[in-house]
Amino acid sequence: MTDMPPRAPVPPFSFEDPVPKVRMAENAWNGRDPAKVAMASTPDTRWRNRSEFLLGRAEVEAFLTRKWATENGYRLIKEIWAHSDAKIAVRFCYEYHDADGQRFRAHGNENWAFDTLGYMAQRHASINDVPIADSERLFHWDAPGPRPDDHPGPTELGL
Repeated sequence: MTDMPPRAPVPPFSFEDPVPKVRMAENAWNGRDPAKVAMASTPDTRWRNRSEFLLGRAEVEAFLTRKWATENGYRLIKEIWAHSDAKIAVRFCYEYHDADGQRFRAHGNENWAFDTLGYMAQRHASINDVPIADSERLFHWDAPGPRPDDHPGPTELGL
């Protein structure tokens, strides 16, 4: 992996480092480009997403392609929960609708572990979906695309 450029910030993380790393991840997921998101991980990354276990960038990319083909209108907000020298814990919420128009808000937690170059080596995600009415939506911005800087996060939204 020595031919890969570092993905700043790199471990060991300072107190300030995780916040922009979390926002960069949120922006990438909201862009809904599976290849771009996968490239933030190590080539041999290990992911658990709900009950699915993935190994390597190709599996991550295929998973994200399937995910965003069915989670229409996907809008995500991530928020740092805790961190250590090479790990970040994130809580997140996202909203989407299925092919029948039923809206959902998904609530979850992720644990990330990074290699020395700042690539995600592991991601463990636990997620719960809650059906919501259209009137209960809280995430309003043009999608795909990043959340506007002035749009509140989960804490400010009471989530």
